[in-house]
Amino acid sequence: MRMDDTLPIVVRIERVIKETPSIRTFMFSQELSFCPGQFVMVWVPGVDEIPMALTSSHSISVQKVGEATEALFAFGTGDEIGLRGPFGNAFPQEGEILAICGGIGAAPLLPLARSDHISTFLLGARTEEELPFVDLLDECTNLLLATDDGSIGLEGRVTALMDEPHLKDLGKFDAICSCGPEAMMKTVWDRLRSSGCIEKGYFSLQRYMKCGIGVCGSCCIDPLGLRTCTEGPVFRGEQLGDGEFGRYAREGNGSKKPL
Repeated sequence: MRMDDTLPIVVRIERVIKETPSIRTFMFSQELSFCPGQFVMVWVPGVDEIPMALTSSHSISVQKVGEATEALFAFGTGDEIGLRGPFGNAFPQEGEILAICGGIGAAPLLPLARSDHISTFLLGARTEEELPFVDLLDECTNLLLATDDGSIGLEGRVTALMDEPHLKDLGKFDAICSCGPEAMMKTVWDRLRSSGCIEKGYFSLQRYMKCGIGVCGSCCIDPLGLRTCTEGPVFRGEQLGDGEFGRYAREGNGSKKPL
């Protein structure tokens, strides 16, 4: 189903899955037609409307990080939320794909993994209990893990997994897709540039959004003014690197917020 861009539809929550202590998946009643990497604007009644990546045609996965997500965590089976979208562009779906993600950043790439488009998936988090979707990803990809505290997998940042012998030749992949903390993605970007294959990089950015349809300009990124909601949220590697990427984002009032 394709929804009206301006008005949300109301969907009923049919199941809530606790992925980690801070991440939950909300399964809802309406199936949407989408491409992996696209997002919906989620209306939490009485609180706010926020962008969320689709993890399937009928689910979103949410990390509790602010007022709206905290309010959403109080919702359960039978409760209703509003959805607009899907919006934005998508990750590529052809060739051999390497995914590099931190925590909830795995959410928009989960549909690609489920459809067997990702050969190798690098996933990191602060600790083992904060790694989402591990069992599912392990079934359909070559999954490599990293944790800051060393509780499972490599001790250190997920980007350190790029030093594994079979991953040093990044040029063998048709696409390298990344989502998660922007400092982490900037490290991936730097590695791709130094390896001479920046054109193979795809990065999903999170920015403050109001409309989701390219009208308000609140999600524009420097220096080209690209709108995250329409030209993004997935940007090619060569579109980034000379502006705010990895350096700062913007608050709702437009002021710069260091990353």
